Amino acid sequence: MARISAVKNISINEVGLGSIFIAGDCVVVTPRSIALAIQRQTSRYNGNEGSFQAYPIYSRPIPLPSPSDEVHITETNLSGFIHVGAVDIISISSSSILQTGSNAMIETESRTKHIRQIQRRPRPQ
Repeated sequence: MARISAVKNISINEVGLGSIFIAGDCVVVTPRSIALAIQRQTSRYNGNEGSFQAYPIYSRPIPLPSPSDEVHITETNLSGFIHVGAVDIISISSSSILQTGSNAMIETESRTKHIRQIQRRPRPQ
């Protein structure tokens, strides 16, 4: 039995970085977020920043879980509605989803590489 989500109030401050808010039903959702963050103590630009190809994390295949056991589910929906009073969200980020409704498939991806370059202090002699 298909069910209807009835939400009285949703409050969201921010939706960002490849994230999605869906009010209603959807068949397939595939948000993506790929980020490269370089933080330096002093401003110095080499001219080759921002190359995703330089880092294998962005090209490696993401391992998908394989179900090892078959799962049998019996569900009984006594009501055709899902009632929610209020949802209060500060932030939805990095390939995340907030959905009120049904979905057939969700596939998300978030790959982040942080590089921090801090200057070393000279050692006292």
